[in-house]
Amino acid sequence: MAGKVIKTADLTQAGLNLIAQAISIYDGDLRLAVSNRRFQEMFDLPEELVTPGAAFEDTIRLLLERGEYGEIDDIDVALKMRVDQARAFEAHYLERTRPDGRTIAVEGNPLPQGGWVTVYTDITSTRKQEELLRARSEVLSDQLLDHTEKLAKTNRELEATITRLEETKHQLTEMEARTRTTTEMMPAHIAHVDADYLYTFSNRQLGTVMPGRASDILGTRIDETLGESAWKHIGPQLEKAFRGKASAFEFTDEDSSRRIRSAFTPDERDGEIDGVYILTTDVTEESQARAALAQTHKRELAAQLTSGLAHDFANLLTIILGLQSRLSRMELNEDGQELIAATQATVRRGGRILDRIAQMSGHRDVKLVATDLSTFLNDIRLLARPALPDHIKLEVYRCDVGGALMLDAGFLQDSLLNLLLNAGHAIGDVPGKITVTTATVRDTWLDVSVEDTGPGFSDEALEHALDPFFTTKGEEGSGLGLSMVYDMTRSAGGQIYLKNTENGARITLRLPLRPADGEQAPGLVLLVEDSDDIRRSVREMLMDMGHTVIEATSAEEGETLAQVSGIDLILSDISLAGSSMTGVEMLDRLGAAGVNSPAHLMTSLPSGDAIRQDGESRYPLIRKPFNAQELSGFLRMNRKGKSA
Repeated sequence: MAGKVIKTADLTQAGLNLIAQAISIYDGDLRLAVSNRRFQEMFDLPEELVTPGAAFEDTIRLLLERGEYGEIDDIDVALKMRVDQARAFEAHYLERTRPDGRTIAVEGNPLPQGGWVTVYTDITSTRKQEELLRARSEVLSDQLLDHTEKLAKTNRELEATITRLEETKHQLTEMEARTRTTTEMMPAHIAHVDADYLYTFSNRQLGTVMPGRASDILGTRIDETLGESAWKHIGPQLEKAFRGKASAFEFTDEDSSRRIRSAFTPDERDGEIDGVYILTTDVTEESQARAALAQTHKRELAAQLTSGLAHDFANLLTIILGLQSRLSRMELNEDGQELIAATQATVRRGGRILDRIAQMSGHRDVKLVATDLSTFLNDIRLLARPALPDHIKLEVYRCDVGGALMLDAGFLQDSLLNLLLNAGHAIGDVPGKITVTTATVRDTWLDVSVEDTGPGFSDEALEHALDPFFTTKGEEGSGLGLSMVYDMTRSAGGQIYLKNTENGARITLRLPLRPADGEQAPGLVLLVEDSDDIRRSVREMLMDMGHTVIEATSAEEGETLAQVSGIDLILSDISLAGSSMTGVEMLDRLGAAGVNSPAHLMTSLPSGDAIRQDGESRYPLIRKPFNAQELSGFLRMNRKGKSA
């Protein structure tokens, strides 16, 4: 393909050299992009000034010094004027006589991508013929004069047509400029590549969508611009587009760790495909939200499937325990009593498994709070160290993340403690080491890894370790530990990776990297809550954050107080006893009345409640009970809220 590109460039240059006019094209940085041999010959330019990249300013200075533009008193002033005119380039046509007496016509036009193209035509002979015609006009026949007049009329008509075409061209140029401005405002990369895989259009957003890539990419090859890691995903899809099949797909860009969605549309003209239109967007946050939502749906489905079975199973275990209790009171030999004790222990273990299933399948909201990573990891060390044998060394390393992060600290603490205890079990009775490390992946992910010096995962474990009930601990394990870690990680919008290292095993939790913004500026908060105790508790939380709080005990009272000037935030319960409407209905009425204060909801209603689902779909919602840290994190993550 590279050979084809070179061949095309050579053919283009050869074609330009055959044109009688001189041609030069300069880019937006006033650097020569291309010229033909006639351009060099017409102005007798040295080789360095007709080489791509030559500065426009150097060429003009040489021509000024030679007197190309007549006598100049101050060359530097004249040079600056012409360079400034070039930077503010406008389409033009002029004729001028050179110092050698020859006359040239100069026509310049701007290019959509920036820069301009200029065509120089030697019209010396044409001018001489016109002068000769004027000198001999008195002896011309009337017929020739009539013909001349008709020709002049035709020329004037042609000039009028040209004027209309120029106006149309001007309108099209303006339309293209507006289109380019619009595309560059879009949070997506819009581009076109030709059959040689060269970019012929780009809205300069590639570096924004896929960090690390250049944005000024016109004329470059798409595979070289994107790099090997992205090209292995994009290349096959682009080939399909060149065969006439449109496609839309997603992939993870390894260089930037972003989740990317691309759409390819063939550019088909006259039955042949000349290129492909490309639309590329960053869907990292969307994919994180999708993963969390999908995991929530899985948990809800698991809850529905297991709740009835677990209930019946619990009843069966209760019956078995009752029967075993009756058997234990009978006069049985020692072997019989041992069997009864073993049966009872097994039943109790089944009960603990039911509890774990309930925890896994039950609803759990992700509670993001501003978390200092150093303090958090120090707490993990203090909690885990007593549970690990003395012969196992525990090391914890923290990366610098530049401040607090929004994390579900409770979930992450539970997960890490589970992984640390599993790592200790894997090492066993021999001396070993467990290492906890953190690292950021670009500005997208936080990786928290637990690595041990145990025997590593078996092939079966690598494949099934995250499956519920899979265990390598025999009767000692329930097989739900890693499954619960996986569930909580996915619910937070993250991923989990298992691999063997040279010295053991490593499990990495990859979580969305969410820097904690500064505390919300103190403001006036309208708190709507019917319970005196809850209202008092939430009021104290808000006041500890520096807010001033006014309180309402009903939706009607809240609607009235919301008209107070200067309210910065509304926080309302959904269920308000003694009110004719819910908190959701109150916020809707306030919004319809033009109240634009950011509005938030709180509730203890279950996730399946229709009123809660309706409110949560339109307003940020925090689930009761919550503490001050969780409320602060909730307000940080929903700083703008939704206008009431």
